[in-house]
Amino acid sequence: MGAMTTRIDLPIAPARVQSCCSTAIGDGLDVEAAEGLARVFKALSDPNRVRLISLIAATEGSEACVCDLTEPVGLSQPTVSHHMRVLVEAGLVTREQRGRWAYFRLEESAFEALREAISF
Repeated sequence: MGAMTTRIDLPIAPARVQSCCSTAIGDGLDVEAAEGLARVFKALSDPNRVRLISLIAATEGSEACVCDLTEPVGLSQPTVSHHMRVLVEAGLVTREQRGRWAYFRLEESAFEALREAISF
């Protein structure tokens, strides 16, 4: 028995004939900037990571201990640590080890660069 497929009909607007070439091309991102921005968006593509960023931003000084982040997101400490590692690698937060616990701080310059990159 073959696999069943479902067909979805999408409304299609009538095609309009237009010139394919534009005379003005704006300044877009270069390859390196686009790759960096894509890494940031990939890191933010997980709702748990967005929540973790939000929780850190809501704390005084935009800094939080990993021990304070596990309960609000309902994840284990190793899972939160994994998500935080991804955010560190993307440059959105910095990590500082204090004894047994890791503390994370928002990297404000990364968020400013993100704002600038997506503003139109």
